[in-house]
Amino acid sequence: MNRRITAIILAGGRGSRMGGADKGLIDFEGRPLVAHVIERIAPQVAGILISANRNLVIYERFGYPLVSDELSDFQGPLAGIVAAGRRAETGLICVVPCDTPQLPEDLVSRLSGAMEKQDAEIALAHDGGRSQQLCLLFRWGLLADMAHYLDRGERRVISWIESHRWTTADFSDRPESFRNLNRPDHRLS
Repeated sequence: MNRRITAIILAGGRGSRMGGADKGLIDFEGRPLVAHVIERIAPQVAGILISANRNLVIYERFGYPLVSDELSDFQGPLAGIVAAGRRAETGLICVVPCDTPQLPEDLVSRLSGAMEKQDAEIALAHDGGRSQQLCLLFRWGLLADMAHYLDRGERRVISWIESHRWTTADFSDRPESFRNLNRPDHRLS
């Protein structure tokens, strides 16, 4: 466990690619997706915040603080990160999506190692084929900049990342860890 890091699990989207279903609550191997993510990320961090905008009573059952977006109309993942990040009490924040049930058990250590090695402000996972822009670690001090970015009407996560000192952590040895549930047939892709 890293006492300097809080994890934010993003579960606040519309689920538009899933016919409006709340992705974090979709059953995968007998449990909700978010339960798998919690199981993977909890041993790696000091605390967890869940960013959710629907089904809050159900999410409360997982026993972690819930934070809803401060902006209305589902403004995207950065809105969830800003709202939840303001509740974090650590210097680093790790963001993970609720639909990636096989996250690496060393996600945080690899991200923080890459960040330290490159003296970066942000580290994101790279699965060998593409970057995983919602599996990232960043310095808490960047939240104000993220909020200003949103205030300007910007929503693209990668554009915000690229405006800072960033690096990637190599996960090409386990690309399957980042397969996510984005299809109504409930299969990982």
